[in-house]
Amino acid sequence: MTEHTKPRLEVCLSPALLHLFDVKNSIVVIIDVLRATSTICTALNNGALKVIPVATVEECVSIGRQLDAITAGERDGKIAEGLLHGNSPFEYPNEFIGGKVLVLTTTNGTKLLHMAKDAVQIITGSFPNISAVCEYLISQGQNVILGCAAWKDRVNMEDTLFAGAVVNRIREHFDVSCDSAIAAETLYQCAKDDLFRFMKNASHYQRLTGYGLEEDIRYCLTPDGANVLPILRNGELVKEK
Repeated sequence: MTEHTKPRLEVCLSPALLHLFDVKNSIVVIIDVLRATSTICTALNNGALKVIPVATVEECVSIGRQLDAITAGERDGKIAEGLLHGNSPFEYPNEFIGGKVLVLTTTNGTKLLHMAKDAVQIITGSFPNISAVCEYLISQGQNVILGCAAWKDRVNMEDTLFAGAVVNRIREHFDVSCDSAIAAETLYQCAKDDLFRFMKNASHYQRLTGYGLEEDIRYCLTPDGANVLPILRNGELVKEK
């Protein structure tokens, strides 16, 4: 990159598209708004020592035993069989998670995180920590891929909206010539006055409200409720100082 060239800011709308992007020369932001990345920043903000993302329930149980950690995760929006805790940010107040390790497996978010392992750096983002994410990306001055976890490889509304919100906030610092980044920002501009109302037609909204999780959705769409930066170091998400 020359002195006068801005770094690229791109949006990958699904893990199925990640192979089309230059992961090795980019910071990748893992986005799984409902609810993995919202829960990760909330747990770290509330005093968790670290969050260990794993792909399978079996791994989650095994590592949890080894570390005497809290094991948690969901499959299709419900607590995964064999685990005691789910993926709701409200399950992780300071009095429960403070000073503990959380081992987490989710349907979409942890899968994408492992797929992006060759990135320059991996962080996680969602509305509750959007300011921390944006400040970090501006400070680093490197190419960025906003990676949406989506839903079983299908593009979803909430992750696209978050990617669009980030593009909207930091575009002046980056070269934004990626059509999916422009589309995501356009969608966010349509939705920004009332994200919750805009989400009411989304598939994940229908799925989670079917389980009575409307308050989770509201929290996960609200900016800066847990404004810390989870950063991946040696396979573990820790709070950036």
